[in-house]
Amino acid sequence: MIGGGIGGLTAALSLRQAGFEADVYEQAPALTHIGGGINMGPNAARVLIRLGLGEGLLREGVRPASTHQRRWDDGRTLQRAPLNPQCEELYGAPHVTIHRADLLAVISSGLPPERIHLGHRLLGFNDKGGHVEAWFDNGVRIDADMLVGADGIHSAVRAILFGDEAPKFAGCVAYRGLVPVERLADLELEIGSQSWVGPGGHLVHYFVSRGELLNFVGWTEHDEWSREDWTDRATVERALAAFEGWHPQIRRIIGAADECFIWALFDRDPLPRWSVGRVTLLGDACHPMYPFMGQGAAQAIEDGAALAACLRAAGDADPAVALQHYERLRLPRVTRLQELSRANKLRFHMRDGPGQEARDAEWARAGDRSPDALRWLYEFDAGAIESAPA
Repeated sequence: MIGGGIGGLTAALSLRQAGFEADVYEQAPALTHIGGGINMGPNAARVLIRLGLGEGLLREGVRPASTHQRRWDDGRTLQRAPLNPQCEELYGAPHVTIHRADLLAVISSGLPPERIHLGHRLLGFNDKGGHVEAWFDNGVRIDADMLVGADGIHSAVRAILFGDEAPKFAGCVAYRGLVPVERLADLELEIGSQSWVGPGGHLVHYFVSRGELLNFVGWTEHDEWSREDWTDRATVERALAAFEGWHPQIRRIIGAADECFIWALFDRDPLPRWSVGRVTLLGDACHPMYPFMGQGAAQAIEDGAALAACLRAAGDADPAVALQHYERLRLPRVTRLQELSRANKLRFHMRDGPGQEARDAEWARAGDRSPDALRWLYEFDAGAIESAPA
C-alpha cells in the first residue's frame, strides 16, 4: 500500500482482516495530524465498525442529531433533516463528524506498528507478471504480490501508470479553522451540521474532537490559485473579509478562531481505468472529488473494503483479475459521486434570483439531505461484492 492516509490505512486493515498480509509505505516521517473535520455517512462508518474500530470512532467523533441548510444572510432554514439516531436505525451505523487526525489515529491503531513504514517516498515500480518490485528514495526495495496506489491526488503510482498530468484548479478556495466550543457557548449551537449557502460561496460547521471543538470550512470562488498546499495560513481577518455581509453567526464563529488555514480545491476528470496488471489505485489517487457530497474520505474507505472483498473472493486466482473486478465494481459509484459533487458546487453557490428561489423551493419540497432520501448512498455495503471474478 503506497500512502498512509485514510484510504491506504483502511485498505491495509481490510486486507489483513480478510487474511492477507499488507504493509503501508508512507513518504512523510509521521502519520499526518494536519487537516480539519470529516463529515462521515453511515456507509463509511459501517466499514470502520466492522473492522473493529467502532469504540475509537464513537469515542473521538460526534454523532450529529441533524443536518441544517440555511440562507447566507438572514439564516432562514432552507431544509433540515434528522441524522442520528435515524441513520443507526435505518443503516446500522451512525453519521459521524470527526477530526481527520483523530480518524487517522483510530484507523492506524488497528494495524501492527511494524506494518506502517514511514519516510518511504516511492520512486518507481516494475510489474514482473508474477510479482511487483518497488523502490523508494531511502534505498529500500520490496517485492509484493500487488501494489496499491493510495497516495492522493498527486499520486506517484497514478503518474507512472497513466502519465503525469497536473490537477486542475477547481475555482474554489476554503478557509477552515477550529474553535473551542466554550468560546461559542452563548450561541447555543445544536449538535449537528449546519451549511449556509449564498452567492459565490458556502460555509459548513459541525462539532469534532469529542465535541470539544467546532470545525468550520467556508468556500469562496476565485479565478486562479498558485498554491496547492491546504495548510497555507490565512489570517482570520482575511476569512472574515471573504464572508463580509453574511449572517452574524458565521462571522462570530470565524472571529472566534485563533488561526485559519486556506485550502485550494483541485480536481481531475474521472479515469476510465485504474488497474494495470498487479497494480491499482484507490481513493483520491483515482477519483478525487469535490467535498460537496461529504464523500471523499468515505469513498476511499469503501474502496478498501471492496478491494479486500474482491481479493478474498478470487482465492488463488490471478490477483490481476481480482483488481479488474474491483475496478468494475467501484467505477460507476464513484463517478456518480464525482458528478453530483460537481453539480453541488453550482447549486450551493447560486446568486440571489430566480434560479436560487427555484432551488430553495425544491429543497423545501424534496428534502434531499435526509437519511431516507440518501438510501442509495448510505445503505450500500462495499464489502458485499456482487459476484466473484470469472
